[in-house]
Amino acid sequence: MKYINLYIAFFIALLSSCSASKFISENEYLLDKVELKSTEKGFDAAVLGPYIKQKANSKWFSIFKIPLATYSLAGKDTAKWINRTLRNIGEEPVIYDVNQAHQSQSDLLAAMHNMGYMHASVQLNTRTKGKKITATYTITPGQAYFIDNVHYIIDDDSIANLLKIEQPNSKFHIAKGTKFSVDKLDNIRKRISDYLLNSGFYRFNKDFIQFTVDSAANSQLLDVTMHLYPYRAYNDAPAVFHPRYKVGRIDYHTDNANGYLRRKIMLNNTALVQNDFFSEQKLQRTYNNFAKLGAVRYTNIQFEEVPDSQVLNTLIELTMNKPSSVSFQPEGTNTAGDLGAAVSLTYTNKNLFHGSELLSIELRGAYEAIKGLEGYNDQNYKEYGIETRLAFPRFVAPFLSHSFTRNSQATSELSLSWNLQNRPEFHRRVFSAAWRYRWEEAHHNLSYRFDLLDLNYVSMPWISETFKRDYLDDEGNRNAILRYNYEDLFVMKLGFGLSYNDGSDAVRANVESSGNLLNSLSHIAKFKTNSNGQNTLFGIAYAQYAKMDVDYTHLFKFDEHNTLAAHIGLGIAYPYGNSKILPFEKRYFSGGANSVRGWTVRGLGPGKFKGKDGRIDFINQTGDMKLDFNLEYRTHMFWKLDGAVFVDAGNIWTLKEYTDQPGGKFAFNEFYKQIAVAYGVGLRLNFDYFILRMDMGMKAINPAYESKAEHYALVHPNFSRDFAFHFAVGLPF
Repeated sequence: MKYINLYIAFFIALLSSCSASKFISENEYLLDKVELKSTEKGFDAAVLGPYIKQKANSKWFSIFKIPLATYSLAGKDTAKWINRTLRNIGEEPVIYDVNQAHQSQSDLLAAMHNMGYMHASVQLNTRTKGKKITATYTITPGQAYFIDNVHYIIDDDSIANLLKIEQPNSKFHIAKGTKFSVDKLDNIRKRISDYLLNSGFYRFNKDFIQFTVDSAANSQLLDVTMHLYPYRAYNDAPAVFHPRYKVGRIDYHTDNANGYLRRKIMLNNTALVQNDFFSEQKLQRTYNNFAKLGAVRYTNIQFEEVPDSQVLNTLIELTMNKPSSVSFQPEGTNTAGDLGAAVSLTYTNKNLFHGSELLSIELRGAYEAIKGLEGYNDQNYKEYGIETRLAFPRFVAPFLSHSFTRNSQATSELSLSWNLQNRPEFHRRVFSAAWRYRWEEAHHNLSYRFDLLDLNYVSMPWISETFKRDYLDDEGNRNAILRYNYEDLFVMKLGFGLSYNDGSDAVRANVESSGNLLNSLSHIAKFKTNSNGQNTLFGIAYAQYAKMDVDYTHLFKFDEHNTLAAHIGLGIAYPYGNSKILPFEKRYFSGGANSVRGWTVRGLGPGKFKGKDGRIDFINQTGDMKLDFNLEYRTHMFWKLDGAVFVDAGNIWTLKEYTDQPGGKFAFNEFYKQIAVAYGVGLRLNFDYFILRMDMGMKAINPAYESKAEHYALVHPNFSRDFAFHFAVGLPF
């Protein structure tokens, strides 16, 4: 590892030292750095960065100008493929342009004036060193201006009565004494324009609103006048009141070559309402509603004015997708070094009942050659499964009003699946059924999921005698967690999930509980109990637990190429009542591509527990609680390739003391000593619609150690012991 780090450092130093001077003419300079400063401490000059037209060459991780260095390795002879390749993947030197610099100076000054700093000044200074130049823009804001008196001239009585703009509680009112800025006035224009467009004024736009600003001598106060002009059909047309339109007849035209939509479905997805005032917002929502229907490929909405009236007849034209398709997908698998293959065949119908209902039926088969097992007859893993999903593009539930289902952007989903797994140690069957709802509030960046019913029945029809003898029946080896996860089990849960993402902040929260309804029924119906004292349904114990997960990610965007992502995740689950142990699928694990990346999947925890038996550690290295902290610096490199450096910390713990997980229980006075830390680098192929990710992590602090060197792996790195490689799709958080 030491030598690899030296090679990387040497490579970076070599590229960084490459000179771009051979591409710079005698009277030219390489723009090495651009600085933006303010003479006033409280003024944030960085917000004006977009007004600078010419930026220096980009940097990896905001430090290394590797793209420029790569370009500099190329020769001038573009007939050679190596020179063309280096130029294509590198970045051409940015030559300082004095005209663009002066234009940036002018734009910065105009921006300051627009922000209310009428006496601002912008100084441009340059300093050279060899063939490199640094451009510094120094801003002196001066005193800000404030709004004094506001006058409103609205040449349309109907609009004036509608806006009530002079009332202080009006959302369009400009308050006296507020700081002046052009953006603030423009936001008022947009707000009024949007309001009128959503109130029937089909032909209105914000150009009908103009502001004039007057200042008094020796004063930082401004008088503002807003003028809302009357409507003119064309420049020389007479001025009239703005026409206010209502929606007239709504007609539909569907391309029936690929099927059709029932009229009720089209009506439910049309937000425009006959005899209501026209609304631009409802028009856009109509487009969005039809765009979300899988059966519809394209939507076009046209309006026609009824002569001598203020009525708009509407024609909604729909072009339909092909209703059904079949896809085949092969894949390779690798589970802890055991290689295999899987195939899936999926049939999809996007318009099953002519209401854009989505039906998908997936058949899946998998095979894996398992090595290293002794004492078992069959050495291979086989899996067969079928999953059926039927999604409705609306709420499907009794007692819901027509207006609610029409105005809500939701889907209802029914899913059924059956999975058969045959391993050398056991055979496992899983039946699942679920009914869930999903809906969103796009204007608030929120989406929701409600699992009304999620039922899983796990059956273990066969367990090999060798596995039972070694792990389940031996009196000296009664692993409670292991035994519990190889028994038949019912899991019937209720769950709710929420997601928020505005591009900078992302929050995911999920809560679920299981077994409470069955537990209530058990007291009424007197369910039978098994030998462990658990209530059973049809002779099968049911799980009872509560679980909660929260994830938060914030992105610090330094520039268009560099971003720091900070993430924290917390999960906790507690078995109670009919369960002493969480079902395996509900337990937490640490390590892997989306957790602490110095460890492999399920290779970390709980607490300071260290796995001893690789065959069953996937059971023992699970817990009831999880904590993750991650910092990842992401940078764009070239073409579709992005890079990252990261530091991860976290672990899992149990909430109860289990004999087979010594050191795994959470304790407030101990858990912080058991936080594992890892670091590493990553490469990502970013194709916009999906990302292929390769992360290479190294242990830094290992809570499950047998020596000081193993504990503080950062100081005593061992590549064979501490390295983990991860391949995944999508970003880790």
